[in-house]
Amino acid sequence: MNMRKRYAVKLGYAPTRRNVFSREDSLKYKKRIKKQLEDWGIDLVDLEGINKEGLLYGPEDVPKAVERFRKEGVEAVFAPHCNFGTEDAVAKLAKAMGKPFLLWGPRDEAPLADGTRLRDTQCGLFATSKVLRRFGAPFTYITNSRVDDPIFERGVKNFMAAAAVVREFRTMRIGQISTRPDAFWTVKCNEGELLERFGIEVVSWSLVDLVASTTAKIKKKDKKLVATIQDIKKRINVKSISAPELAKMAAMKLAMQEFVDAEGLSGLAVQCWTAMQESLGVMPCFTHSELTGEGVPVACETDIHGAVSAVMLQAARLGETPTFFADLTIRHPENENSELLWHCGPFPSKLAAEDVDPAIGRHYILDPPYPGVCDWRIKGGDVTIARFDGDFGEYRLLMGHAMSCAGPFNRGTYLWVEVGNWPLWEEKIIRGPYIHHVANIHGEVAPVLYEACRYIPGLTPDPVEPTEAEIQAWLRNQD
Repeated sequence: MNMRKRYAVKLGYAPTRRNVFSREDSLKYKKRIKKQLEDWGIDLVDLEGINKEGLLYGPEDVPKAVERFRKEGVEAVFAPHCNFGTEDAVAKLAKAMGKPFLLWGPRDEAPLADGTRLRDTQCGLFATSKVLRRFGAPFTYITNSRVDDPIFERGVKNFMAAAAVVREFRTMRIGQISTRPDAFWTVKCNEGELLERFGIEVVSWSLVDLVASTTAKIKKKDKKLVATIQDIKKRINVKSISAPELAKMAAMKLAMQEFVDAEGLSGLAVQCWTAMQESLGVMPCFTHSELTGEGVPVACETDIHGAVSAVMLQAARLGETPTFFADLTIRHPENENSELLWHCGPFPSKLAAEDVDPAIGRHYILDPPYPGVCDWRIKGGDVTIARFDGDFGEYRLLMGHAMSCAGPFNRGTYLWVEVGNWPLWEEKIIRGPYIHHVANIHGEVAPVLYEACRYIPGLTPDPVEPTEAEIQAWLRNQD
């Protein structure tokens, strides 16, 4: 699957004007803004044909615009004010669509020699924002700026990524394989509340079904299983495990993928120990790694909230790179602001650092040492750490940026990261509602997650580093 295409958002383009200002300038900016959006590769649906100008400027235009956008499957709406704009029509469109909504207008030029003004765009933006509030229509705002200003590009692209997160969140289906490990009270969640509050569906699949599907594939030795085994051998060092053990891991991967495809799942939360290895004789860690690397985020220890976190992060990066699901484990022995992101083996092998030999090994903590864990440090760079979680009916989204750093060798899959103020992070997590699990992705997307929360009622953004004020400054291009 083309991940970039999967996360592409179709944008409804609804430029607006008001009659008392320059019609000619409005038409000029309508075309100029549209061309810029198309140059950025944005798939848009315009309003050409709903009236003579393809501009939203009367109440009678709203039903026609809504019909056009709904018919074309629009998933977000942009209403650039090409002059002052028509605030009631814009607000009615936003309310009727119920989609992420972008408000912006090009900065006005100097008054003409005779003192008259052509557009008064900024004034119109102030008016429209008030009416949007009265209609209860959430919106994203980009500072009044020129079409070729960096802030406009930053704002549009951040908005489009946020819209992708919102779409994934509103249609999320998480597959739960088996029950949670008995000792893991931390991953208890309210499945009914997730459905009632956010529309997130949890689809269960028993361990019995997984074992049966996996075993059947091994017995058949079908072409897909053989091809999967050969592909793994090309990419991964499998010297520490036997051929039958590798076959079980490959068959498990295919079984889980079929479950994902059959149910249209966004991600998985799996009871990865101890019942699974006792039933199949292998750990599922490598299988988690494979699926996550192919765009199906998997959370360990049946962590439903962890899977939700990972799905949101993957959407925030528009599928350009996979997530990796980690424990917050230990502080760096020397670096006061460094922490180890680690887990037994679910980090995708495609993220492995260039100087390591990705290998499937045997568990070095659990006894007996079942095969299926992985050993590789992943590549460094900027990282976003996030956690969707809640208790007592209140939900928050932890978010922050980190940078990889040097640290001691570890077994399993891991990455050492450094933040600006680890004690602040630690306190934030301790005070909750968070646990030791976090979803992570390469790249800095806290502003995307922050903006997405604007369109998810009941979910409060909880930035650490950068702070909320720093994210807002970044969105104003004042970082």
